[in-house]
Order: sequence, then C-alpha cells, then structure tokens
Amino acid sequence: MDSKKTILVVDDESSLRHALVEELEINGYNAIEAVNGEEGLKMAMEHHPDLILLDILMPVMDGMTMLARLHRDEWGMNAKIILLTNLQDNVRVEESMKNGVFDYLIKTDWALKDLIELIKTKI
Repeated sequence: MDSKKTILVVDDESSLRHALVEELEINGYNAIEAVNGEEGLKMAMEHHPDLILLDILMPVMDGMTMLARLHRDEWGMNAKIILLTNLQDNVRVEESMKNGVFDYLIKTDWALKDLIELIKTKI
C-alpha cells in the first residue's frame, strides 16, 4: 500500500496545474489532476484524495459548484480543500470557509514553496 498522501489539483489553467502536479510529486505526494469542477468531482469521489487544491473560476463546473456537490456526499463533506483563485472576492471566500474550506490562496500572492508549506500544515 502506498503511504504517500494524494492531492487532487483542479484547475483549468494547464501551465499552473502541471507546475503544481510536478512540485507536489517532487515533494513526495501523489498528485492527480482535473481540468474543471465536473472532472474534479468525479476524481474526488473515485480517489478520495487527502487534500484538494480547487480553483474557483473554471468552465463546465466552477469550484463553488463542485464544493457544494462534494458536500452532498458523506466523504465529501469532510474533504480537506484549499481554494486557489484569482478573485479577491471576500463574499465567495467567506462562503467557501463556511463550507469547510481550510484555506485559500490568491494565485498572484504565493510561490509554490509557500503552497507546499501550507499543505504540510493541513495533511
């Protein structure tokens, strides 16, 4: 049995998603990825990752919709989630924190090493 923690990266921005996956794997995590909330929800329910890095603005299904649907499931309501967003929308962030999101990062405000350190404190 693999003892590595699994992290699901859900983001439609391919360059960022690939950079996150690569950095996570370098740091000893199993990383799986999805390009939108619909695919992310399917992957989350199938793999039950230890943590989900979730973008808010995506095509097909946005992150807030994915979060709401995830919370309809017994496992999903306790899933650990960090939001990644370009939005500085306090209302959406406040709403997501009420829905069990552990933290959020504004994409322009952090470096990959900062994200890895945050992940280490969450799982």
